[in-house]
Amino acid sequence: MPETAKRPPRPQPDDVRRAILDATLQIYLEKGYAGTGTDEIAARASVSKQTIYRHFADKDDLVRAAVLRLIADAEAQGAESFDALEASDDLEADLRRFARQHLVDVIQPDIMRLRRRIIAEVERFPDVAKAWYEAAPQRAQEKLAAAFARLQARGLLRMADPLLAAEQFNWLILSGPMNRAMFDPGTVGDDSRHAAYADAAVDVFLAAYGTAAARSRRRGAAGD
Repeated sequence: MPETAKRPPRPQPDDVRRAILDATLQIYLEKGYAGTGTDEIAARASVSKQTIYRHFADKDDLVRAAVLRLIADAEAQGAESFDALEASDDLEADLRRFARQHLVDVIQPDIMRLRRRIIAEVERFPDVAKAWYEAAPQRAQEKLAAAFARLQARGLLRMADPLLAAEQFNWLILSGPMNRAMFDPGTVGDDSRHAAYADAAVDVFLAAYGTAAARSRRRGAAGD
């Protein structure tokens, strides 16, 4: 009696969703919002259009979800350094660690391509730009401000406006490397100066907002 051929396992919904979002993101980065079509997404993801619409309401929902997924992946990379910053007993060291990881999280090829694409299309497709801003720069700075407020309550920082301080720290870290990466794509993989930018950002930030308690804790940690 011949053996019954085994059917391959059916893809799980999460795997299907990820394949759709991967295809959407790559097409969006290549062709922009207007050039992102569900026929090509379905072909690249090896699914039907009906499957796409079982997961997403429309193209706006699909592109927004692809953008947000990329942001979430980058945020997950930096979670450990952010958690260490909030619980810090050596603020200077943990700020340096955070700053260096922040550059890794942001100065990566797909993030830079996405920023260029969104900026190029912001007037035609403002909803995509708004979703990006709220989920990436705004959310990151609000989280950092909350961490700074907790560090201030512990006597390690001194500031009148934690959100302003978070915005300043963010741009002390990113401004030079990100501008270079945005306008000269060939430099995206060059991280040779990232540590210097990160460490200098921390020096300036602590000169403005650090306290004597933070410095004494650093000396204590160095002597352990």
